[in-house]
Amino acid sequence: MSTYLFRLGKWAFRRRRWVVGFWLAVAVAAIVLAMVSGGQTNDSFTIPGTESQRTTDLLEQKLPALGGAQTQVVFAVKSPAKVTDQGPRAGIEAAVAQLRTVPQVASVSDPFTDQGVAPDQQVALGWVQYTAQPADVEDSTLDKLEDAVAPAEQAGVQVEYSGSVYPGWRITPSELPELIGLAIALIILLITFGAVVAAGVPIVNAIIGVVIALMGVTALASVVDIASASTTVALMLGLSCGIDYGLFILFRHRNNLIAGMTPEESASLALGTAGSSVVFAGLTVIIALCGLAVVGIPFLTLMGLCAAAAVSVALLIALTLLPAILGFAGPKVAKFIDTRLRPGHHEEVARITATEPARTFGATWARFVVRFRIPVLVLGVGLLLVLAIPAASMDLGLPSAASQPESSTQRKAYDLTAESFGPGFNGPLLVVADGPVDQSGVQTLVNALRQQPDVAAAGPLAVNNEVAVVRVIPTTGPNSDTTADLVHHIRDNRAAIENGVGAPILVGGSTASNIDVSTKLSDALPVFLLVVVGLAFVLLTFAFRTILVPIKSILGFLLSIGAAFGAEVAMFQWGWGQDIFDITPTETISFLPILMLAIIFGLSSDYEVFVVSRIKEDYTTTGDARGAVARGTGLSARVVTAAALIMFSIFVAFMFTDDPTIKVIGFSFAVGVFLDAFVVRLTLVPATMAIVRAKLWYHPQWFAKYVPDPDIEGKRLEERLAGPAPTGGAGH
Repeated sequence: MSTYLFRLGKWAFRRRRWVVGFWLAVAVAAIVLAMVSGGQTNDSFTIPGTESQRTTDLLEQKLPALGGAQTQVVFAVKSPAKVTDQGPRAGIEAAVAQLRTVPQVASVSDPFTDQGVAPDQQVALGWVQYTAQPADVEDSTLDKLEDAVAPAEQAGVQVEYSGSVYPGWRITPSELPELIGLAIALIILLITFGAVVAAGVPIVNAIIGVVIALMGVTALASVVDIASASTTVALMLGLSCGIDYGLFILFRHRNNLIAGMTPEESASLALGTAGSSVVFAGLTVIIALCGLAVVGIPFLTLMGLCAAAAVSVALLIALTLLPAILGFAGPKVAKFIDTRLRPGHHEEVARITATEPARTFGATWARFVVRFRIPVLVLGVGLLLVLAIPAASMDLGLPSAASQPESSTQRKAYDLTAESFGPGFNGPLLVVADGPVDQSGVQTLVNALRQQPDVAAAGPLAVNNEVAVVRVIPTTGPNSDTTADLVHHIRDNRAAIENGVGAPILVGGSTASNIDVSTKLSDALPVFLLVVVGLAFVLLTFAFRTILVPIKSILGFLLSIGAAFGAEVAMFQWGWGQDIFDITPTETISFLPILMLAIIFGLSSDYEVFVVSRIKEDYTTTGDARGAVARGTGLSARVVTAAALIMFSIFVAFMFTDDPTIKVIGFSFAVGVFLDAFVVRLTLVPATMAIVRAKLWYHPQWFAKYVPDPDIEGKRLEERLAGPAPTGGAGH
């Protein structure tokens, strides 16, 4: 592989104008395609194979008026006023009349005739039913929805919204996290390289890659439903991986230049050596992300594929555009910043790193870890196990309006409804009788549902010649375990409930759908872990030609991911970070664990490859297993530290948003990357390798015979470029 990458680097360096032109053309084409397509992400989830999805499909087919999106409109007045007073009531009734004229609206309930007034008469609820699915409800429709409630607002009534769609429901991504992340990344790169050009090249590459990936996702969103979080995850990984992959190759290139190589020779050799590690690292991340498809939930599959596409573009750019840009940069990559306070400092640090790596802080740390390997291993593992303790209390669920910022209309609607009606009115269930049911059958169904435990109310919602729909109000909120138990109880006892109804029943609605998603994700977690870890095990075994290195990598990952889960539960579920992050404690987002498993495993394999490849490179040359651990870790420590800090900073930057879902994703990724890079890969891995020593590199003879050596460390390439060794030389 190293030879092919060397040739690719030389080709891109020599034909740099064509390569740069090609990638710029791809970026422009992606932007134009996204603008023409008009694609928009949304949070409309489908979960094939679940009862809630079958319920949705049934309603779309037999009762389209209830098969589309829904907005819950909350009308509220402050005491001593009441919604039943003449002024507020007239305003609400006028608003309801105007809501019925809004395009795409199928029906609107009247709070005063459909039992939508709270017992305290401070709040009234109206349900707006659309003819279209959430993704297909036009923004102009929601704008007219706001205009339609003007009579109520003019009458002094507070109007708030919630539901599957509502005014402002689409998430508008903020550019602030990207800008913060890029600024911090630039500072880290300036410190790492001590040169402006060298610091700017990886960022330019990452920006081009992210533009291509995000514009592609936007264009794709015009034909398929893509979750809003997909663009955020793709952006996080596109930026961080794009910068990191460029950093690893550029760091080797800079050292080659300092050693006296020409820019072309240096760039080609850097791609042939460090580029091999980048390829295997990138493939591991891509495999982990594509592995999300085994879960069988479309929105999660697309989220993984979008992120994998962003990483793939970042990888291709690192292998082609980077050497082309290095061709334009020439020796400027090694033109160091010179400050009056410390003249020549940056150049001195760079030369020490390139020619005397044993003097660096990373080498000092590596020697410390190797010397005190047993206590370091015990303390490191103990720390991660302690951090992982809260993970045992993880409670999964999809975010409800209760987790939104208090300033949002969705949160205000949730709180007003819960206070006046009860929390269950924020998450009603739909029980659908599939078949013609007469009035007595509907009443029998309603009575049976009212008798179920934890049911606050039940009443008929709609009936036609093919189906009957009953709305069931739980006593608890949509994310409560008690509500989930109620859904399972109704399904488990459907035979008794159906008695006298004359038709089979299904339990659906958005609350049941969220419960089904969480259940399906929990069930798929072990299968996903086995598939992804198995594929990565094969890839890492092929890369390092030993079984023990992949096993060590996987065990380290399990420790770091467990600790990251624990930190997330403590901060966001237990509420330790309530004041720090300005969030409301709530359940762990059901798709977060499986998403973290995919991404953190892929990124942890990145650092494993970068550290262990340098150790293997040294061991291949010297045959000194323990010494190779200290020297190889020291050589990779500076660049891995910079890469991990960049990725950590980008993830942290995404916590500066109002969306609690993005906050928890950014926090979890940041903690996972930090612990895996610094505690596991730069501490526990070298300590373990120093204990095991040469046995770590053992592989059976048949393995060496039948499995090709990818030469991940580029040793054979360097030997070929150096020419035949002089006769009589000492061997190792």
